[in-house]
Amino acid sequence: AFGGGPLAGRHVLVTSGPTHEPIDPVRYIANRSSGAQGAAIAVALRDLGARVTFVTGPAAVAPPSGVTVVAVETAAEMAAAVAAALPADVAVMAAAVADWRVVNPGGQKLKKDGSGAPPVLEFAENVDILAQVSQGPTRPRLVVGFAAETVDVVAHATAKLARKGCDWIVANDVSPGTGIMGGAENAVVLISAAGADAWPRMGKDAVARRLGLLIVEALRETGVGASGGDI
Repeated sequence: AFGGGPLAGRHVLVTSGPTHEPIDPVRYIANRSSGAQGAAIAVALRDLGARVTFVTGPAAVAPPSGVTVVAVETAAEMAAAVAAALPADVAVMAAAVADWRVVNPGGQKLKKDGSGAPPVLEFAENVDILAQVSQGPTRPRLVVGFAAETVDVVAHATAKLARKGCDWIVANDVSPGTGIMGGAENAVVLISAAGADAWPRMGKDAVARRLGLLIVEALRETGVGASGGDI
């Protein structure tokens, strides 16, 4: 619990869930992320003693207790909430942030016009929150990104690690039939400078606890305390 444990005195930022990018007041672009893995990570880090800021999109699971919850909807809102939450000792960026948004979402519900033609939507790329955190002036000592892939999981996640500038990538295969996205279990590969470490399939709570212990170990190896002093 907060106040004791190996992460006592540490501030950890966790992002979780999907984002919703509006098309009009009724419709939006989203993904199948339930937020379950991010919530489990927040719980594990809380139980290790960390002070957790939990920035969550519209998830299917309730946010955990004992953490500071910041609820957002869009990628832009999540980026602002993340920036406001820094500085932190650790950032675990587990949210499935939409890659694109509609540039000019309709102020009224879009209607069929009888022509049979669909509406034309203009898209723009959303801000890259993981890259901003990894490369920004208030970079946490440890930044953990996530990669949900359907093919070439290790190759894509390894490329993402280098491109974003984070320390670790937690990658998983969310292909149809795996039951990972929205399910109770996960099968991840931890990508770091040391290479790829494939974990066996296990419950998302177990993944979170294992990741939490690795975070504890990594912070100890840096030799820097929560206030910047030696430990």
